[in-house]
Amino acid sequence: MFELPPAIPLFDSLQYLEDGNSTVNQHLASITINQVADAGYVYEFAVEWLLEQRFSENNYKTYRSELTTFLHWAYCVEQISVGDITRRVLNRYLDYCANPPTPLIAYRNVAQFITHKQLEERIPNVLWRPFLGKKRDGVEQAYQISDKALKTKLAILSSFFSYLINEEYTERNPAMMLMKSGRFKAGSQHTVSGEDYEDIKAFSDLQWSYVMAAAQQLANDEPSENERILFLVSLMYGCYLRISEVAARPGFSPIMGQFKRDAKTSVWGFHIPRSKGGKKRSVAVSKQLLSALQRYRKYLGLTPLPTPNENTPLFIRHRAAGRGRDSGLLNANLGIRQLREQIYIVIEQAAQHAETDGFDQDANEMRQLTPHSIRHTGISHDINLVGRPLSHVQADAGHDSIDTTSQYLHTSRVERHQSAENKPLDHLS
Repeated sequence: MFELPPAIPLFDSLQYLEDGNSTVNQHLASITINQVADAGYVYEFAVEWLLEQRFSENNYKTYRSELTTFLHWAYCVEQISVGDITRRVLNRYLDYCANPPTPLIAYRNVAQFITHKQLEERIPNVLWRPFLGKKRDGVEQAYQISDKALKTKLAILSSFFSYLINEEYTERNPAMMLMKSGRFKAGSQHTVSGEDYEDIKAFSDLQWSYVMAAAQQLANDEPSENERILFLVSLMYGCYLRISEVAARPGFSPIMGQFKRDAKTSVWGFHIPRSKGGKKRSVAVSKQLLSALQRYRKYLGLTPLPTPNENTPLFIRHRAAGRGRDSGLLNANLGIRQLREQIYIVIEQAAQHAETDGFDQDANEMRQLTPHSIRHTGISHDINLVGRPLSHVQADAGHDSIDTTSQYLHTSRVERHQSAENKPLDHLS
């Protein structure tokens, strides 16, 4: 056994992050069982958010350090869910960072994780601490943190909370509220409130046309590798799916039998037995998605449509798993990591095509989007292009509130200007 630091680092270097870490997993499992029920759930969001910083190593290092400190405080000090943190509670976090416990302060920078030679696995570095103090002439100084550093912490947390809002985990951003008032108030109220900034969270119509074209081309050019990709993208878009809803995970493996036909109406739906918050739902399946399913099943050598309770895995491996509980199995479903990699292949291909056609800015924006952006795009397109009723989209998306669904109505500055451009001042003239 090995000794652990007083605060457990949660996120290894980028090259190891997606491999998972047994020590971190056990730590989070204990917290989930004994202290904060959704700790593991939020950790998955945190990993996804950090992976979006993969193009900037400096950002990744800064963000993971802040998230580690913040989640340690939330789970081990306050024992509170991130979703329950209010502006007042977050103020306590700033006080904690200004006066951290002495055992959590180090006076030299060390790696958060190291490789254990005997175990041949990554373990937390016993010398690591979440706070870094200073020495002067070899003498440790009293720990201090500047207001500028606290503002940086709030800015990072505000970005994380914004991500959690987009992922529909929470509806509030306490970090942003603190940045809008008091000593942490930013110079521009508009910049902080987001009134003059539009977060890119869905593909534009043009960008999505490139994504679908890229998926089609990949499938046509090399069906053995890419028919799966085409159907994955089509399913996530057509049913507004989170990647966790189509990936294998402990206790769940997606199957073809989730496509079900109602015996009375002959209407097809895709059944999701467990999603966010443990809820289940059934999503209406369009004719085009049904055609996409038939194409995919034909490639797999199956009947055109699933039989009731069919157990065929939804996304079958092309090569047998080399390790883990599915080692040696060819027909086992793919996990989140593998599916994410598949989607990024499509996005990169689409971005390259857009660049070739002269849409450099669109290509850059596409590369910043994620698998979850496909869900946002499907919802946005159905509301704004197809014209589906909000209540129908709400049910298929699994939103608790119609207000969440309403946020997908287009409200860009350009569209607001266009809609107001010709309005009269006197409607009777």
